[in-house]
Amino acid sequence: MDLSTPSTLASLDAGRAAVVQTLPLFEMMRMRAATTGRRHPVHGFAGADAASGMRWVNRFTHTHRRLGPDDREVVSPNNDTVYSNAWLDLSQGPVVIDTPDMADRYWTLGLLDAWTNPFAYVGRRTTGNRAQRTLVHGPGWAGPVPDAISQVIAAPGDDVWLIGRILVDEKAGDVDLVRALQAQFAMHRPDGGDAALRVDTVLDARDTGVPSAAAYRTIVDMALARNPLPAGERPWWPANPAALPAALVRVYEELRQGDQPQGLGNGWALPVAVRTHWGDNLVTRARVARNLIGALGIEEAMYPTAEVDADGQVLHGAHAYELRFPADGGPRVGAFWSLTMYRRSDCLFVANPIGRYSIGDRTPGLRTDADGSLAIRLQAQDPGTGVNWLPAPQDEPFYVVLRLYQPQAEHLDLRYAYPPLRRL
Repeated sequence: MDLSTPSTLASLDAGRAAVVQTLPLFEMMRMRAATTGRRHPVHGFAGADAASGMRWVNRFTHTHRRLGPDDREVVSPNNDTVYSNAWLDLSQGPVVIDTPDMADRYWTLGLLDAWTNPFAYVGRRTTGNRAQRTLVHGPGWAGPVPDAISQVIAAPGDDVWLIGRILVDEKAGDVDLVRALQAQFAMHRPDGGDAALRVDTVLDARDTGVPSAAAYRTIVDMALARNPLPAGERPWWPANPAALPAALVRVYEELRQGDQPQGLGNGWALPVAVRTHWGDNLVTRARVARNLIGALGIEEAMYPTAEVDADGQVLHGAHAYELRFPADGGPRVGAFWSLTMYRRSDCLFVANPIGRYSIGDRTPGLRTDADGSLAIRLQAQDPGTGVNWLPAPQDEPFYVVLRLYQPQAEHLDLRYAYPPLRRL
């Protein structure tokens, strides 16, 4: 049985079941190697040379601008926020996270465990926008909680990926305002000391292909010792050494090719539908870890995706399309929404003469028609003035993602009627 349709691990052979179960651990450790900093501003480089796998954890790293078509490190990136990233190592005690007053701005810090469960949040939706201090601890810790702690988060393992997103508006100077807010994000120990630690990631973060059996076994064994199986999961690891090489190749290929997102109607699909825990849906957990790692829960953000038009034909830059939201029928969100354009060939933004990679309810000059409906034109050629234009690539396939930040019940319960993309 392949992985092109949902299945339980018991329906797979033991080698493939072991890989499907543990693949999120490996991919999370690969992301840790790729996204943690080499250099500490006081203590210098974590390793002796550029080839070292040593990295600093328990420290924030930030992007200070929204990504564009020249950024190629992340596929299907958003064009709405900047990122604040950190990996927590809780093996030597809790970490305290300080965040400033964010006024009325959208922001979130999503915490993922080593199995990719988005188990907790700090931010606008969950804890508000006031200045706050969050203590995060690993399993088994029972020490005193310092004064002035706003909330305490218990992590299920010692390794946590913290993914922060902060909204940047298109108005002049807003990037600088956000940069100043990011500078106030800090991590320290409960006693105020520096929380930063050196860790050996072991991995070559530049290698994103199918790992060797030896590397996979090493990383999974290390990660399992620090991050136990989620409660109730039957252990399939360790895999038979003789079966592991072939199982890795087969599972990685099946997960890449066999994505089966939740259908929403009119050509729209939902690639990720987790809330706080994957539960027993381990095949989907592995698929997302392979293809969309770092996804937060749908209560924070949903990403309906369209690759075909109203007639089921692949969206292509040789044609023009219209997406029309009826009057009072736009996306139902507690924060904001945007529609982002990507090339199918590389899953990246489309360079265009107006520098627009997404369009949404915050886009300056967005126009509604006389009947109150909102029409968005998707095409390569400029449609002229008075049209809400999202530029498409010239003569190649594309897809769009409708990002919903703090989606409301109609979306979460899959009751919202997503309008089709109609070819003109």
